[in-house]
Amino acid sequence: MSQEHTPLLSRSMWTEGRDQADTGLRSVSGEMTLTQTVVPAAAPASLRSLNTFFGVFVPTVLSMFNIVLFLRTGFVIGHAGLLQTLLMIFVAYFIISLTVLSVCAISTNGAVQGGGAYFMISRSLGPEFGGSIGIMFYLAKVCACGVYVLGLVEAVLSIFGRDEASQVGQGMRILPQGYWYTVLYASAVLLLCLLVCLVGAHLYSRASFIILLVVTVSLISIVISPLVLGPRTFVISHQRGTNSTSVYNASYTGFNITTLRANLGSGYTLDYSTNTVMSFATVFAVMFTSCTGIMAGSNMSGELKNPSVSIPRGTIIAVVYTFFVYVIVFLLVSSTCDRVLLVQDYGFFQRINVWPPFVITGVYCASLSAAMSCLIGASRILHALATDQLFGLLLAPAAITSSSGNPWVSVVYTWALVQCVVFAGQLNSIASLVTVFYLLSYAAVDLACLSLEWASAPNFRPTFQYFSWHTCLLGMMSCMVMMFVINAVYSSASIALLLLLLLFLHYRAPTSTWGYISQALIFHQVRKYLLMLDIRKDHVKFWRPQVLLMVANPRSSARFITFVNQLKKGGLFVLGHVQLGNLDFLTSDPVQLHYNFWLSLVDRLEVKAFVDLTLSPSVRQGTQHLLRIAGLGGMKPNTLILGFYDDCIPEDYFLQDPAFSVDLWTCRGIGGDSFGVDPYSFQAHFPAVRSVEDPRWLSPQEYVSIISDALKMGKNVCLGRYFFQMEGEKTRPQRDGAEKIVDVWPLNLLEPETSGQVDVCVLFLLQMACVLNMSSGWRQARLRIFLCLEAMADNQSWLTKEETLRELLGKLRIRATIKPIPWDEVLQLRGGQEVPTFSAGEARAACLGGGASAASADTPSMNFVSGVNSLLKMHSAKAAVRFLYLPRPPADSSHSQQYLAQLQALTNDLGPTLLIHGVTRVTCTDL
Repeated sequence: MSQEHTPLLSRSMWTEGRDQADTGLRSVSGEMTLTQTVVPAAAPASLRSLNTFFGVFVPTVLSMFNIVLFLRTGFVIGHAGLLQTLLMIFVAYFIISLTVLSVCAISTNGAVQGGGAYFMISRSLGPEFGGSIGIMFYLAKVCACGVYVLGLVEAVLSIFGRDEASQVGQGMRILPQGYWYTVLYASAVLLLCLLVCLVGAHLYSRASFIILLVVTVSLISIVISPLVLGPRTFVISHQRGTNSTSVYNASYTGFNITTLRANLGSGYTLDYSTNTVMSFATVFAVMFTSCTGIMAGSNMSGELKNPSVSIPRGTIIAVVYTFFVYVIVFLLVSSTCDRVLLVQDYGFFQRINVWPPFVITGVYCASLSAAMSCLIGASRILHALATDQLFGLLLAPAAITSSSGNPWVSVVYTWALVQCVVFAGQLNSIASLVTVFYLLSYAAVDLACLSLEWASAPNFRPTFQYFSWHTCLLGMMSCMVMMFVINAVYSSASIALLLLLLLFLHYRAPTSTWGYISQALIFHQVRKYLLMLDIRKDHVKFWRPQVLLMVANPRSSARFITFVNQLKKGGLFVLGHVQLGNLDFLTSDPVQLHYNFWLSLVDRLEVKAFVDLTLSPSVRQGTQHLLRIAGLGGMKPNTLILGFYDDCIPEDYFLQDPAFSVDLWTCRGIGGDSFGVDPYSFQAHFPAVRSVEDPRWLSPQEYVSIISDALKMGKNVCLGRYFFQMEGEKTRPQRDGAEKIVDVWPLNLLEPETSGQVDVCVLFLLQMACVLNMSSGWRQARLRIFLCLEAMADNQSWLTKEETLRELLGKLRIRATIKPIPWDEVLQLRGGQEVPTFSAGEARAACLGGGASAASADTPSMNFVSGVNSLLKMHSAKAAVRFLYLPRPPADSSHSQQYLAQLQALTNDLGPTLLIHGVTRVTCTDL
């Protein structure tokens, strides 16, 4: 039995007793390995000590009551006016509210571990989306931390800066100012945050409540100050360059309807800190940074006692609370301060407060708290990414933790990146980038929830029910639109970075056991399309090969599998395997343990194929089962392909291809464990190739019966021989420019007197050759079609037959060279019978589906078959592959041995050859 037919059965897989037990143990071992993929471990109970208030509400409120509230409220209202400011706050909270609904749904659908938003996205969408969005969310946190640090420095310099021309009181103006001094002060503040975070998140959590009280007192003082203070005026000056100073007269009017009316409309003008004219997009970008703290509580998921309860409850309460506070402050400021004061002084709250230190303390506490919150949250995301090993050695050190569980290496990594961000020097200059990163992250959260909802997975049962796919889709679209409204360049760059990360993780990330949302969505959609694929609507114009290739041992048939992959032309390709056995005498189905190994084989060979395995008492019955049940709906095999039945000793392809070696197992972009299949178990699973002494598990009668069964079931049949001789590169695109030749012999060479050259079988043979010629590795191959003629015929007869065949090829749109071959000497061995000719009308009828192979009236002699073989060798010696007509098998099974002997003699020493018999109409000449 040749290398091509050895795949049809597997000795060790069909042995009884100990061999089956060993195979089962290896498979079970592989199954156990599958569950050992590294995932972030759940935090010990002792580390989960935070409740809803301290773990979610407090950090969320502090993150949203950040530097923007104290130092950019006047900036926003002064440029945008009250009406546009309210529009901005409504739009911003509309977006984050929709995202909060998605966060609540995901967080209540299972146990949430450390990593916060990254954990939820990655476990919902899979490693590719989870890892890439995790990096984007991490960068958003890093940039936001830089914003808060720069805001704190700005507040410090407004009191202690030496170059300020006008201050609230005199202060202690001892700090020199300038770009590098700003970077120096920001670095010192960042170093303080680093030290706190290195001690641990619990220190920050304990101090956060005190910070919230301080910030609350500051807000109360801002609200009651207009009730206590009367109108007053201020002189504000700004240094312009080195020799000029701009002076402005500003006023605080108290509650005044005229002031409110003046502040209703927009008045975008020059921003004194960046010297650029503001617009709706730039102001909204700054304002939106105050709304980016909605996941501060989610990022503490590793320290929460009950994340599934605390995250939704604490986040929703914090969002509602901060929204009303912002609206009240905006209304208050618009009614009491003129536009000059708002635009020209970021820290105007100090000027109009009953006791300025209230505001100063609130600014310092809020900005410092928000910075530490971002630093801690970002480090937790980075630690989760490192623990999941998505980026390999690059982030491996970030998985290190202290004895108390604090990821101190992640904190140091994050601190270093934030240190790079502070070189921007100005809060407003990086606000747009921060906002774009956050909006992209929020869009990803909405996408995760939307995908889970659309997938309709039964296990998606969140206890939080106040969401729908409409809210998810609307939230995602709102985020994407606002991204491009704010800054199209940053948005495009961030999406490009996201796509690059997706591609990197798709090809390099290890296999995970989190579940892939893409698989759930594909299943959901494929089921719908399969129901729509009605076999009653099939048309020959859209016919394509749908192949079932019977494989027993891929060690000897890997090259044949790769070749058949070129024949599918976007159709179904199924690798079928029959394991001998009877389920009545087994405790469990052994076939189920083998699927991962076969799927790993598909990955290694880089073919687009499905795997279908069955258990049966005989190969013939198993093949019948697969022919009937393989595929689904309108996608079912229409062509059976078998290896050839002969006595050739197969070669072990696994020993020849480096892709199957243990050392190079991971070199082709497939995960190191390949879903639990390691290189050692993979090699051990598939038995050694058949030797001369091994018994034959398939008789000639059974093999021929399989062919007959397929034809009776209306399936086309192909037999492949000598494909082990085909070099690996021949099945791939040529690089050296060498021409490949595909030869087609559209004549039943064993029965030339009883078969026409244009029956259904011939048309199927031509179609398969054309399909191969259209595949990527064979597009440059030259197609030759041989026309067998008698040498004694006159030239005019030759030309007529050649022209008729050329007309047929033209109707079929097949580009090929016609090669007339005289074979009268071969026919004399047959007995001198003439080869039947055909007319143009017969060719037309054949194109439309007419004609059929007749049964053999005489059995050809072996001398005649040997003569035909010599003719094939003479004219097709240089061909890369040959397509020959496969005669119908004999009706009498006692002639099976003789039938196989004729096929062996016909194809002896030819090289890669495909014997084809078609029974279905596959060509069409109509539009």
